Amino acid sequence: MEVVLAQPRGFCAGVSRAIQIVERALEIHGSPVYVFHEIVHNGHVVADLVRRGAVFVEDIADIPRGSVTVFSAHGVANRVAEQARRRGLRIIDATCPLVTKVHQQVQRYARERYSIVVIGHPGHDEVEGTLGAVDAPMHVVSTVEEVSRLVLPDEERVAYVTQTTLSEDDVREIIAALERRYPGIVGPQLDDICYATRNRQHAVRSMVPGVDVILVVGARNSSNSNRLCEVAKLQGVPAYLIEQASELHPEWIAGAARVGLTAGASVPEYLVTEVQQALRRLGATAVTQMQGLKETVTFRLPPLESFDLRRREA
Repeated sequence: MEVVLAQPRGFCAGVSRAIQIVERALEIHGSPVYVFHEIVHNGHVVADLVRRGAVFVEDIADIPRGSVTVFSAHGVANRVAEQARRRGLRIIDATCPLVTKVHQQVQRYARERYSIVVIGHPGHDEVEGTLGAVDAPMHVVSTVEEVSRLVLPDEERVAYVTQTTLSEDDVREIIAALERRYPGIVGPQLDDICYATRNRQHAVRSMVPGVDVILVVGARNSSNSNRLCEVAKLQGVPAYLIEQASELHPEWIAGAARVGLTAGASVPEYLVTEVQQALRRLGATAVTQMQGLKETVTFRLPPLESFDLRRREA
């Protein structure tokens, strides 16, 4: 049995930046540093930061007044930011720049009085932040069928944005349905889908013809990790999402000559290595890496004054 590693896989620039922001906040301010929502959707990353002194909360009201607080990579609604300001929290914003771009698009469409459609999964942290980026009604759709049920206040001026971690195939179909129903609709096509999400999906598509089964390392609440499984299955290859090596079932790979292995954008590489080791124990004799795209995208950390809150407040 051979293991084939997808390239690229694992951490994206937005995830790396968000984790570094929490780490730097802890270095400067010490424990506790509060984080609103999971900084990224990976329990191992969260647990590591908890050991270092981060405290994760789901309600701004649970954070003591005046505390150092980091907003997660998924972004937050304006009402959350305002609630934080009223509590006197010292905010460091780790929102992914690509999510911030979507918020800016929504704000522009709202100013221009468009009816706004958000393509995404209701309840996802990123979608909730996007919905709260303006004080205007928005409409969430996650399937082609839901497009036909839309009721918009102005069907002549319609715009859309997308969650950054969706499947390109799904988004393409939903955009086509929107364009059929609202011929004058405006939007970014597939440009809002995160470069890393797109690259990892392309890697899985490239991998599919040469493997018998694909393992995706990622959290169950990670949108982009779930999409990687879907991409493989749509191409006719069995795929399984696991959070760590202990979740690997030997029967999934029984009789497989080649096993594909990839990881979502919030997954540290050591988890992939542990799955490789588990596969070796189950009979894998070789590990090869695909010839794929080498990502060079990086996002700058906020300037130092964003962390030195005392100097900023002075």
